[in-house]
Amino acid sequence: MTDTSTPVRIGVVAETAPGERRVALVPSHVAQLTARGLRVVCEPGAGAAAWHSDEDYRAAGAELGDPWDADVVLRVTPPSVSEVNRLSSGTVLIGFLAPATHGEELTALRKAGVHAFAVEAVPRISRAQSMDALSSQASVAGYRAALLAAERLPRFFPMLTTAAGTVPPASVLVLGAGVAGLQALATAKRLGARTTGYDVRPEVADQVRSVGATWLDLGVVAEGEGGYARELTEDERAEQQRRLTEAISDFDVVITTAQVPGRRAPTLVTAEAVRGMRPGSVVVDLAGETGGNCELSVPGEETVVHDVTICSPLNLPSECAVHASDLYSRNLMELLGLMLDDEGRLSLDTEDEILASARVTANDEEGD
Repeated sequence: MTDTSTPVRIGVVAETAPGERRVALVPSHVAQLTARGLRVVCEPGAGAAAWHSDEDYRAAGAELGDPWDADVVLRVTPPSVSEVNRLSSGTVLIGFLAPATHGEELTALRKAGVHAFAVEAVPRISRAQSMDALSSQASVAGYRAALLAAERLPRFFPMLTTAAGTVPPASVLVLGAGVAGLQALATAKRLGARTTGYDVRPEVADQVRSVGATWLDLGVVAEGEGGYARELTEDERAEQQRRLTEAISDFDVVITTAQVPGRRAPTLVTAEAVRGMRPGSVVVDLAGETGGNCELSVPGEETVVHDVTICSPLNLPSECAVHASDLYSRNLMELLGLMLDDEGRLSLDTEDEILASARVTANDEEGD
């Protein structure tokens, strides 16, 4: 248990990752914290890319200054080693920390004695739903993926009836029916496309239908733990790819969202499948950061192969920075609620399931 005698200082840093426009705490939530008597220190320009000015933060009660010596530091992306070196022993750091792929930074955090909490490790349990930053950002990514596909497709998404005749709607297949996939289906449907969803977890079929999409049943089931799919066996994967390759040729757009925690993303769209798609078709691969669901994807780039446009964006939520920041900020506010007592003092209950799951480093000298 960690406890301080005075209300904590909460720092909001400016993101330094290339292309990152989100901010960890928006002014409306700053106002809620300062109304409780807490101090919020915001790095100048931290919210500018998300359309929140320094004056907005001042009006909400924040101070402008150096946030790195605050008791709790909030951010979106993993810190660099040089940024870790600006943190003090005992500081609480909260953000997307990518512990599986940022080993050097994790080691630096551990050596610095920082209490680091990775929001992507928040367990998917009912009590933690309001803190689930992975889901909130995945929803934004799914929405943006559908818009990206509509923009790149050289056809209409909706059915249009004109004096020259009727244009049929575009057909969209979404692979993976998690939060991102369902939002992609819902958005494509609102744009007027004919939508179909697929997942190896048959229990999500009703969720796919609930957003107006048709369920694609390939007969391959891989239900896993925690709401994720398990990794397929070699035989299952071969059969899945064979059936998917046949099905994909019927669609104008394929949006892929399938990932397995801690592993490389499964290959769902093979080179053969792309070759079988109609010229002008589009693939939007949301799994680029973990290797991609499309065999021909180039993470972070847009390519054209066999007359098919393949997009593999790496940070779609950042392109919708205003609402992505607002949702993320709400997640952090809820998580902070577990760390602060009624007097606004820091109180880390390491026995709490949520905090224990999200905690990736600790200050061992202070004890738990």
